[in-house]
Amino acid sequence: MLAESGLTALFGGLENNIGALMALVYGLISLLGIVSALEAILKTRTAQGAVAWAIVLVVLPVVFVPLYWIFGRRKFRGYAMAKRSANAEIARLSHQLSNAFDEMPPQTRDDSRLASLAQLAALPTSGGNSAELLIDGDRAFANMFAHIRNAKEYVLLEYYIIREDRIGSELANLLLEKAAEGVAIYCIYDEIGSFQLSRGFIQRLRDGGIHITPFNSTKGLGNRLQLNFRNHRKILVVDGKYACVGGMNVGDEYRHHHPRLSPWRDTSLGITGPAVQAVQLAFAEDWYWACETLPPLNWTLAKSSKANYDGLILATGPADSMDSCALMFIDLIHNAKDRLWIVSPYFVPDAPVIMALQLAALRGVDVKIMLPRNPDKLIIQLSSYSAIRETMAMGVQFYYYQKGFLHQKVLLVDNDLAMVGTANLDNRSFRLNFEICALFRDREFAAEMEAMLTEDLGACRQLLPREVSSWGFLRRLLSRCAYLFAPLQ
Repeated sequence: MLAESGLTALFGGLENNIGALMALVYGLISLLGIVSALEAILKTRTAQGAVAWAIVLVVLPVVFVPLYWIFGRRKFRGYAMAKRSANAEIARLSHQLSNAFDEMPPQTRDDSRLASLAQLAALPTSGGNSAELLIDGDRAFANMFAHIRNAKEYVLLEYYIIREDRIGSELANLLLEKAAEGVAIYCIYDEIGSFQLSRGFIQRLRDGGIHITPFNSTKGLGNRLQLNFRNHRKILVVDGKYACVGGMNVGDEYRHHHPRLSPWRDTSLGITGPAVQAVQLAFAEDWYWACETLPPLNWTLAKSSKANYDGLILATGPADSMDSCALMFIDLIHNAKDRLWIVSPYFVPDAPVIMALQLAALRGVDVKIMLPRNPDKLIIQLSSYSAIRETMAMGVQFYYYQKGFLHQKVLLVDNDLAMVGTANLDNRSFRLNFEICALFRDREFAAEMEAMLTEDLGACRQLLPREVSSWGFLRRLLSRCAYLFAPLQ
C-alpha cells in the first residue's frame, strides 16, 4: 500500500510538473505571439496584412508564430546587402550603360507614359528596340532553342521552375552541347520553385561545364527563415544581343502536357536592341547574390535592325526600397485614357490597385480583365471574388478564359503601350517575388498585342453583373476571409 501511494504521489507530481511546464511554454508562446503581432503591425506594409497577421498571432500563436517568422518578412535584407557589396561593379555597369542609353534615346523624349516608370528602373527608356510576341510554348521553346544553338559566346538562363521532364531534358542536352563547343552557360533556378530537380540532373550539367546555381532566399545566417521570397523571373539572354522574358518556365505543361489544365495559354517576348542590356543587368545582380561573382559579359549596346520601339525593362523585388511592382501597375492604370486590357492568372490586388481600377472605369476607360476559368490555385480564385465585386460595380469587365489554363501576364494601354512580363496582379508579385517586365511603346507592337488579346477574348465568357450579384452569403464570406489572408499566401 505504501509503495502504491508513493507511485501515485510520484506520477501525480510529474503530471502537475508537466502541466505547469506546458502552461509555462504556452504562456511564453502567447507572449511571443503578442510581440510578433506588434512587430507585424509596425512593419507589415499593408493594413490588410497587418490585421491578418495580428489576429492569427494572438488567437493561434502555437501555429502562426513559427509561420510568421518564416513567411511574415517583407524585405529581402540579404539580397539588398549583397547588392550593396557589389555596388562598385554594379554601379560602374549601370553608369556605363546609362551613358550609352543616352546615345539611343526614345523617339518621344518627353513621354509621360514611361517617364515615371523609368524612375523605378535600373536603366532608362531607350529607342531602337524590337519585340516579338511568342505565343504559347511550342513557339516560345522553338525560338529559345534556335537562339541557344546560334550562341557564340554565352547563354544566360534564369527560371523560377526548371523541370526534369522531356523539355527540361532537351534543354539540358542542348546546353551541354553548347558548353562542349566552348560557349559559357550560366543558369539560375529558384530553390523553391525548382525543388524537384534531382542532384543527379544538376551534377550532370556541372560536370558538363555549365555554371548552374540555385537562387536561395535562405543563404546566410540572417536569412535562414526567408522562405517566403521567390525568384519568379524567366530570363534568357544570348551573347548580350537577344533576350526573352515572359510567363513561361521550363516544363512540359507549357507545351500543353498538363494532365488537368491543358491547353496552357501563355506569352513570352523576344527582345533585341538596347533593352537586352537591361535584362542582362537584372540577371547579373541575381547571379551576384547566388555566387558573389559577376560573369564576364558583353555590355555593348546595339540598335535592332527590325524595329524602333521605345522600351523599358523593369526588374522589381523585395529588395527594392519601394513596392516597385505595385507602383508599376498603379502608374499604368492611371495613365490609361481609352483602353486598359489586363491578363493575369491571379487577381488579388490590394486596395490602391483596386481604387486605381475603379477610377479608370469611372473616367470611361474600357477596362477588361481576363482570368482563367480553371485555376491552378483554388484559394487564389476564391480570394479574387471580393476584388471582382468591388471593381465590377464601377464598370470593370471580367472575362473567364474557357479553353484551358490562362497563365500569361500581359497588359495593353490605349493603342501604343504594351507590357509582357512575369508579374501577376497579386500581393506576392507586388511585394514578395523578384519579377521582370518589359514595356514597349509603339503603335505597331500595340496593334499586334491587340490582335492577340482579341483572339483570346473570343475564347472567353464574360462574367455578368447579375452572376456576381447572385453570389450567396457563404461565397461572399469565404471570399472576404480568403482575401483578408491574401498577404499570407
